[in-house]
Amino acid sequence: TIVYKTKGGVFFFFFFFVPQLIWLLPFVGHMGICTSTGVIRDFAGPYFVSEDNMAFGRPTKYWMLDVSKVFASGSNAWDTAVHDASEEYKHRMHNLCCDNCHSHVAMALNLMKYDNSTSWNMVNLCLLALIHGKHVRPWLPFLMLLGVVLTVALALNLR
Repeated sequence: TIVYKTKGGVFFFFFFFVPQLIWLLPFVGHMGICTSTGVIRDFAGPYFVSEDNMAFGRPTKYWMLDVSKVFASGSNAWDTAVHDASEEYKHRMHNLCCDNCHSHVAMALNLMKYDNSTSWNMVNLCLLALIHGKHVRPWLPFLMLLGVVLTVALALNLR
């Protein structure tokens, strides 16, 4: 189980897979970013940014980010960027394809100039979440895949 509260300058962004979609499109999911106190903010729907209550439940994947990579340095700059992005997205209509939770996280990272970059977007966040993200329950994906393989193998052998 992951502890959501941050310790010692460790910051996260969280990812929640939408179960029916990940089988076809593994990069599809819901995304949020936490403050320095561990409060998760996510653009959950039109004109609504939730606080510590992600739209699709608890996160299933996380990516630890390094606060030292924030341009202005420190947790205050991080929190300001997360706050400003959240306030902006409270005034936006949610669009599944173009302006969504991924865009909200990207705006926060752009505002803080994370890793000296202002070109964060939903595409590179999806890819990096797949590459760098760690599962909250690391054995669950393996066990699910193993279950599918065993079910198919048994079904083929019982014919």
